[in-house]
Amino acid sequence: MTETPLTLDTNLKALFDRWPAAIPVFLRRRMMCVGCSMSVFDTLRDAVENYGLDGALFLAEVRAAVESSPEPSAPAEA
Repeated sequence: MTETPLTLDTNLKALFDRWPAAIPVFLRRRMMCVGCSMSVFDTLRDAVENYGLDGALFLAEVRAAVESSPEPSAPAEA
């Protein structure tokens, strides 16, 4: 499997919308990012800085969760 194109500059809302498998990673760490109105503006970098986490380790954890789940299908066109 190829590496998922996630970086610390990935927007949180885009992350949650495209890869919902990332959500449990945030919930396990009791991070309030899921459902937060700031997720529209914040990135993974903002989240790790706000919660005092190691960015590389957290990014690896999110990537592992996303890559172990099936790729979401493209939205159907109307």
